[in-house]
Amino acid sequence: MAAQSRARVFIDGEAGTTGLQIRERLALVPEIDVLSIDPAKRKDAEARKALMAASDVVVLCLPDDAAKDAVALADSLGNSSPKIVDASTAHRIAPGWAYGFAELNAGQATAIASARRVANPGCYPTGAIALLRPLIDAGLIPADAAITVNAVSGYSGGGKSMIEAYEAGAAPLFELYGLGLEHKHVPELMAYAGLTRRPIFVPSVGNFRQGMLVSIPLHLDLLPGRPSLTDFEAALEAHYAGSELVRTVRGATKDLGGRIAGETLAGSDTLELFVFGKPDFHQAVLVARLDNLGKGAAGAAVQNIKLMLAL
Repeated sequence: MAAQSRARVFIDGEAGTTGLQIRERLALVPEIDVLSIDPAKRKDAEARKALMAASDVVVLCLPDDAAKDAVALADSLGNSSPKIVDASTAHRIAPGWAYGFAELNAGQATAIASARRVANPGCYPTGAIALLRPLIDAGLIPADAAITVNAVSGYSGGGKSMIEAYEAGAAPLFELYGLGLEHKHVPELMAYAGLTRRPIFVPSVGNFRQGMLVSIPLHLDLLPGRPSLTDFEAALEAHYAGSELVRTVRGATKDLGGRIAGETLAGSDTLELFVFGKPDFHQAVLVARLDNLGKGAAGAAVQNIKLMLAL
């Protein structure tokens, strides 16, 4: 991009939690101007279409069906159609869409940079995929392994009504949900982690605003070659070598005393990976810690926008 030009980004749905956080982050990027719609016209298709036509990138912070409609609206512009980052679930495994986890593999950042349509990852899958993909690629976990993913998120990931309920003291302090085992993040998790067997995914929400822990328990003696804790750490470290945002924390069991807090990375775009365990018991627990609104949402979106604009 020429040094004198400033990219234009329109956040369709900027009044929501993720949209507001993306806007805050983009305000710190001097090469970008954020275009805003008159609040009275936020559902006006022609007004939105005009802003799309004036934008280099459009970010969709909308429910799934509305996101699909927004893509159709953008496509109606033909050659003037902008690049799109979709923060909804609508296109995460759709053909023609690049998956917006830049650290997925060696070529993913390049794929995002050259894409016109990018699906922002889900917060829960970001943690699970970050743990599983390198270990499956390294042959330490088979693709058909029976995997359980447990996760807890801050309540800000639940949208306006959940935020209001928690901040009014009307919500439970801790709650499991998705126990019908049909959570919409599972297909995405399987596709990009490289799993061939459907995992059991148990999400939950806690009484803290931002933060997330994703944990995966493993019986090491049931895995091929009986890998060690250090085997896992080495594979994760090798996969994310050179990454600015994803890091492996070695020696977690000893150094953290078997405890880890979920809110530590609130406000950060960093993703931390840990391997806890007890070699004598042949057991391990893989843990990813992130901000559900950071690397799990707005932070990832801004990372993808920068790649798409070559910033």
